Amino acid sequence: MGTINSHRDLVVWQKGMDLAVQVYRLASSFPPSEIYRLTAQITRAVASVPANIAEGSARGSRKDYANFLAIAKGSLMETETFLMLALRLDYLTKEKADSSLQLITEISKMLTVLRSRLLAD
Repeated sequence: MGTINSHRDLVVWQKGMDLAVQVYRLASSFPPSEIYRLTAQITRAVASVPANIAEGSARGSRKDYANFLAIAKGSLMETETFLMLALRLDYLTKEKADSSLQLITEISKMLTVLRSRLLAD
């Protein structure tokens, strides 16, 4: 395992960025009528995931970091909910959404483990 010099070295942050790119691309296919509704909400939520991981890692205490990871997880679950809504509205096919939904599950597990390790000491 390499040295962690910044949030950019964290695999969970890297995966969060990957998810953000995927979701932005998916959202670009939503109907124009959704630009200020679902598109705006899902892109805000997904961008919040790596942003909160980065902000938390820059904080001075483990408790603050853990709190920002909890916020990141909340944004991750918002993203999942908005993707599921897009599926129900037939804005996406299951095939197009599957990769992002799998990545959400993976990131969620990583955030849970990282947060529990921060709070364990």
